[in-house]
Amino acid sequence: MNEAAERDAIESLMQDYFDGLYLSDTKRLRRAFDPQAHYFTASGGSLLHYDMEQYFPVIDARPSPASKGEPRSDRILSIEFAGPVTALVKAECSVPPRSFMDLLTLVKVDDRWRIVAKVFHYDIRD
Repeated sequence: MNEAAERDAIESLMQDYFDGLYLSDTKRLRRAFDPQAHYFTASGGSLLHYDMEQYFPVIDARPSPASKGEPRSDRILSIEFAGPVTALVKAECSVPPRSFMDLLTLVKVDDRWRIVAKVFHYDIRD
C-alpha cells in the first residue's frame, strides 16, 4: 500500500464531503458516501439513524451554510489506516448553529474510497 497516495485519495474524498455539507450539495456527497452507508448520532438524546435515502433529503431541504455567508470550519483531524482497504477519518465541521465531530469509516472498493458509516457528535454553538 502506498500510504501517501491513499492519504491523498482520502483527502480528495473529504473535500467532496466538506464541500457537499457547506454547499448543501448532495451530488458531491453522493461521490463521498457509499449508497449503502449509514449515519448515526445520539447527540439529541436518542439514537438517530439514517440510510442515505433518508439523509440526502435532509441536506437538500436545508439552506446551505454558503448561502448564509457562514465561515467554513472544516478540517481533517486524523486519518488512520486499519489496512489497505479500511480507514477511519476524524474530522470537524459546522453547520451553524451546530459544530460537529465526525468519525467516518471508509472502505476502498473497486479502487475507490467511500464513506460507509458516519457517526458523529454535535454541540450547539452561540
